[in-house]
Amino acid sequence: MNVSIETLTGLERRLTIAIDSDAFEEQITARLQSARGQVKIPGFRAGKVPMKEVRRRYGDAVRAEVAGEMMQSSFMTAVQQEDMNPASSPKLDVVKMDPGIDFEFTATFDVFPTVELANFDRVSVKRPSAEIEDADLESMIARLREQHATQEPAVRPAQDGDQVTVDFTGELDGERVEEACGEGMTFTIGQGQMIEDFDKGVVGLGAGEESTFDAVFPNDYRAEELQGKTVKFSVKVAEVKERQLPELNEEFFQKFGIEEGGEEAFHAEVRNNMQRELDSAVKNQIKQQVMDGLAEIHEFPIPHDIVHREIHVLKEQMMSQFQMPPGQAQSLDLPDALFHDQAEKRVKVGLIVNEVISSGELVADATKVDAKLQELAEPYGEPEQVIEWYRSNPEQMGNIEMAVLEDQVVDHIMASAVIEEVVSNYADVISGAAIAPPAEEGDSADAEAIAETDSESAEDK
Repeated sequence: MNVSIETLTGLERRLTIAIDSDAFEEQITARLQSARGQVKIPGFRAGKVPMKEVRRRYGDAVRAEVAGEMMQSSFMTAVQQEDMNPASSPKLDVVKMDPGIDFEFTATFDVFPTVELANFDRVSVKRPSAEIEDADLESMIARLREQHATQEPAVRPAQDGDQVTVDFTGELDGERVEEACGEGMTFTIGQGQMIEDFDKGVVGLGAGEESTFDAVFPNDYRAEELQGKTVKFSVKVAEVKERQLPELNEEFFQKFGIEEGGEEAFHAEVRNNMQRELDSAVKNQIKQQVMDGLAEIHEFPIPHDIVHREIHVLKEQMMSQFQMPPGQAQSLDLPDALFHDQAEKRVKVGLIVNEVISSGELVADATKVDAKLQELAEPYGEPEQVIEWYRSNPEQMGNIEMAVLEDQVVDHIMASAVIEEVVSNYADVISGAAIAPPAEEGDSADAEAIAETDSESAEDK
């Protein structure tokens, strides 16, 4: 077998592989001989079909079949012989396949790039830290109470924040407007679920009371025929409910697994959960900065096929977030460009991390793997069974070991990185605001809204 290598563009390579015609023809003849004993052709006894007839009828198909198999096997032999590292499946094209001449084909594919590691002291990391203050604890408990609040009947007129159920009709110029009528409509006053004037008209009404009032529809209202129009509403309030926070009692504590110890034990559990969230946030933010830093200080070509596969993964992940079935992303025809930069960065960082692991001869620390298993099993009632399940599942154990290895890579980089200690508060560390770049003028309101949303999301966990 003769092999020649051609560099096309970037990481693309083309192998031209020639196989001796005698070896090729021997494979074809052997395959036809095997088929001769099985084929049934009218006029010939089974197993007695002349080889010439078998070759005439099936020769071309067998030649193509043998060629396909030999291309696959010869390609694998060639890349091992030439010490190449394909990053994609090859595109195989036949050049010569006629009888009497050497069988020749080409294989075009991408190879993995050579990653030369830069000095890790070029990576800069902000390491946030915070103490959980009593005020943070009280704020968290208040949020937990809000999350478990109930709606109870109110024996007073409706006010902002109440949940009301109403029947109503709307008239425009004396004519009933079906789009402005409803029965048994439940909404919360002041939450933007109804137009502003309607909210104001219901405030002050108790259960069983009626009222008539005018309400002006916004100019951008979804029903064009009502935009900017004044509608006369007749409303009857069926029910008024007010939001009531649960008491800090044994029943409330039991919702969080606190069976004894009362308020003191509840406070301790909430504080412990907050500390775990804080530690996790710090760890994740440091890891993200390290990975971003590695991407910034390294430059090398990225295999196109791997980026394309990563784009597909990102599309499927997006669809799963919207609870859509696998494969649906392709039917939506989402543009690749939407995911390209993220996919390319993920592939790039993955290649760098692999090189750090390889050059540093890093292996997953058994003690850290055990600690990771304990961490994953801790929330369950019988953690030992959970750990045993992980250990009996090679794929899951591989994922855990890889996660531990990535943590070790971060530690490896942090030993040389430039680190800035950022002392902040619990809310800002959880939201990421502690290490976020300064907001541009005019963006402060947006930044505060984002920080508040992120904080609530973390606390909900």
